[in-house]
Amino acid sequence: MQAASDGMQGREFAWTDADFDRVQSMIYKRAGISLHDGKHAMVYSRLSRRLRETGYQSFHEYLGWLESADIPEWQEFVNALTTNLTSFFRENHHFEIFASLLKSRPTGSPCRVWCSAASTGEEPYSIAITAFEVLGPSSQFSLTASDIDSKVLASAQQGVYRLDGMKGIDAHRMQRFFLRGKAGNDGMVRVKPELSRAIDFRMVNLVHNDWPFKEPFDVVFCRNVMIYFDAQTQRKVLERIFKVMKPGATLFVGHAENFSDSRDLFVLKGKTVYERQ
Repeated sequence: MQAASDGMQGREFAWTDADFDRVQSMIYKRAGISLHDGKHAMVYSRLSRRLRETGYQSFHEYLGWLESADIPEWQEFVNALTTNLTSFFRENHHFEIFASLLKSRPTGSPCRVWCSAASTGEEPYSIAITAFEVLGPSSQFSLTASDIDSKVLASAQQGVYRLDGMKGIDAHRMQRFFLRGKAGNDGMVRVKPELSRAIDFRMVNLVHNDWPFKEPFDVVFCRNVMIYFDAQTQRKVLERIFKVMKPGATLFVGHAENFSDSRDLFVLKGKTVYERQ
């Protein structure tokens, strides 16, 4: 078995090209994520923590354990290899467009929204804040926020953040939608209960067929997710998103994502904003 690279030698655990190839295959089958060959160091670092946690002495044995059964450790494996970069009101023009969409809807008409990569919650809470500002605490608005990573989803549900990480939130929004921590929680904020109650958090794997949605969505945020998929997986996920959206519904995607090859499903309507055919 060949060592992965000279720079990886002398590490705590043996790490080979075969190990990396195996991880590539496993995470692709499980989550649709395409790890390119430049991710050796990242994969080694993140999965080494799992070996320490589980007591395995080699990647060969750990990966063999995973492949032997559908065990809870699979979720930890996926959690370790997913990236969660997010912030409040990231790519703010999307929220301005979303607010305009809400304002243009007939009074009293329900609006169902899906945030398909909730991460630690900043994006779904930004969506909910926008809806509250336009509609007030309306029963006509519903938001489902999902992620494949169980740990970040649990963090999102808690809705607790460091104050110094709230750069997208101005003083007015801070006062209206957040509670400041006191004493031992100084420097922290928590989302107010009325905001968190507006969101249904749930686990969803975008490459699996078991999506739990029974009614179609008016708006879907699927931002900075497809960049981790190859073209074939992107197309499959887009087809599934298409099926859970109403005709004419709006899809928001990330700034580095372009789906011009899927014009039969979605038509570009603005900067990284698509409309379902």
